[in-house]
Amino acid sequence: MILKIEFENFFSIRDRIRIDFRAANINTALARELGHNVLNWNGVPVLKSVGLFGPNASGKSNILKAVNFCCRMILDSHLNNEGVVFNFEPFKFNGYQDKPSKFLIDFVCDNVEYEYSYEVTKNRILSESLYHYPVGRRAKIFVRDIDGKYSFGSGVFNKPTDVVLNTSNKNLFLSRASSMNRELAQKLYRYFQNQFLLGLVNINEMMVLESFNSFKKVILKALEICDTDITDIKARKEQIFAPAAVLGQIDVKLVDVLKFKTFHRNQEDVMFDMDMEESDGTRKLFQILLRLLDVVKNKKGIMLDEFDMGLHTRLADFILDLIHASEGSQLLFSSHNTNLIDVKRLRRDQIVFVNKTEDGTTEVYSLYDFKDFRENMDAEKGYIQGRFDAVPYVDSSVDCIKQLLEG
Repeated sequence: MILKIEFENFFSIRDRIRIDFRAANINTALARELGHNVLNWNGVPVLKSVGLFGPNASGKSNILKAVNFCCRMILDSHLNNEGVVFNFEPFKFNGYQDKPSKFLIDFVCDNVEYEYSYEVTKNRILSESLYHYPVGRRAKIFVRDIDGKYSFGSGVFNKPTDVVLNTSNKNLFLSRASSMNRELAQKLYRYFQNQFLLGLVNINEMMVLESFNSFKKVILKALEICDTDITDIKARKEQIFAPAAVLGQIDVKLVDVLKFKTFHRNQEDVMFDMDMEESDGTRKLFQILLRLLDVVKNKKGIMLDEFDMGLHTRLADFILDLIHASEGSQLLFSSHNTNLIDVKRLRRDQIVFVNKTEDGTTEVYSLYDFKDFRENMDAEKGYIQGRFDAVPYVDSSVDCIKQLLEG
């Protein structure tokens, strides 16, 4: 599970931002009723979901981009060669383009807590460290300092010097160590590859078939609960022509794709094409269910940007209920759905506001940070009225719009 993620100097994020899944100490009757929103790890209460709310361009997507960048570097940086420029931008004002960007992720793998961090510029990795808490105390696994020198904890890595010699300033040591078959690095690599998912999958990719076959009955039941009239779904492999680059030229070849056909209650012998004939909301819900059921069944974590776009608010509620009904899955999401800003559905520490200040920086704070807020108050109404700042002010009066058109 994820305990916390921190990052700074990444697009609109200048100062260090923390997304904290460790639950706050909220001992109210309402919080106790939402006990299913929290899981327990070794006596530590951990949130199953955290939602980011705020106006457009406040930085919600940049937060999720930062998480994605942090994890993709772990998975891919061992492939980097000289000349690679990392795909991000530091904060552009006040000289921050010349400062490093920093990332930290605190997570649990095989019931052990790990704290991993690194610093990068667009052109090189500056430093990196990995600690763990094997018996509740912080212990070093390795540290790579800004001068390129390494130090290691005793007995953790086999032949670490070999890995160091094969790690350039374009590669994370953790990523390189995994590619060189070091056991601990491979275990942590698999965590980021398989246990913390960075979004949805394309339902037309053949890799989806296994999940569909595993969860078909549950998907159909979920669609029924969500008040669709779909009674059956069948998957078919089809071949389509797709462009491909061959020796610097564009060629066309046949590739396998997965197509889903649906059947409805009114006439169950009539087949519909999921891509062409179902509504956007039904396709989106099906895509989410394919991914989310794997997350819920296998105690994984997932990150979704505006997961409920195009969905009825009751379907958004259903998706959150899936996470909260699970034993150990987690969801980090962003949303513009103010109906979710409800302390009867989400704890105050699960509702996180994202705002952009006058100097262009993104700031983050939770509803829990507002000590004068009482749980008998209407959080959604307060948000819309601007009480928590992270709401767009739009003068949309007729007079104002007339002036705009006349100008």
